[in-house]
Order: sequence, then C-alpha cells, then structure tokens
Amino acid sequence: QVQLVESGGGLVQAGGSLRLSCAASARIFRGNDVIWYRQAPGNQRVRVGRITSDARQTEEEFVKGRFTISRDNAKNTVYLQMNSLKPEDTGVYYCNTPWGLTTGYWGQGTQVTVSS
Repeated sequence: QVQLVESGGGLVQAGGSLRLSCAASARIFRGNDVIWYRQAPGNQRVRVGRITSDARQTEEEFVKGRFTISRDNAKNTVYLQMNSLKPEDTGVYYCNTPWGLTTGYWGQGTQVTVSS
C-alpha cells in the first residue's frame, strides 16, 4: 500500500521552529526526489523545496535561509526543519514524490499555524 504521511505540525509563535516529517512507502521513496509544498487558506498549493535522491536540496526564495530539508533513507523519511517562522508560513504542509505528482495522490498534510 502506498502511503505518504506528514506529521509534526502545530501552533507556534513567530520566530519559533518546527520540524515536519514525511514518511513514505519504500516503493515511492527509494531513489526518488521528495518535494515539500504548502497551501495557505484560500490559496493554491505552492512548492517550498525539494530534496533529491542523493540529498541535494533546493528551497524556494521565500524560505531560503530559514527552512532546511533532509532525508533519512533508512527510515524512508524526509524532514522539513523550519526556523524563524513567520505568520505567512501558516498553512497545510504536504510532501510528495514524482509518483504522487503523476497519479494525483496526496497525503493528508499537516497544519502549521504561526501566530504573530
């Protein structure tokens, strides 16, 4: 069974930190890139960053220097470390792989709320 399970969200004050986890089925994780997205209320889902199968990461400009992506291949898990959080970082965070993007499969996401 294919799964993507995001976790680690919560309520945090501006300037705080959270670490999100993305646990994926081995079948869609191994050897594949993993991409983080977020969706703010009333807005479309946007990409936050990406980590390749060999752990090279790229982040969008609006999170660069604050968010870091890492992966633990032994656990089929990718992490999104979010520091210096801002209220505009509020939203539901999702991870996905090329398989999910092709098939339209998404996990349930994890809610992040940053208070000012």
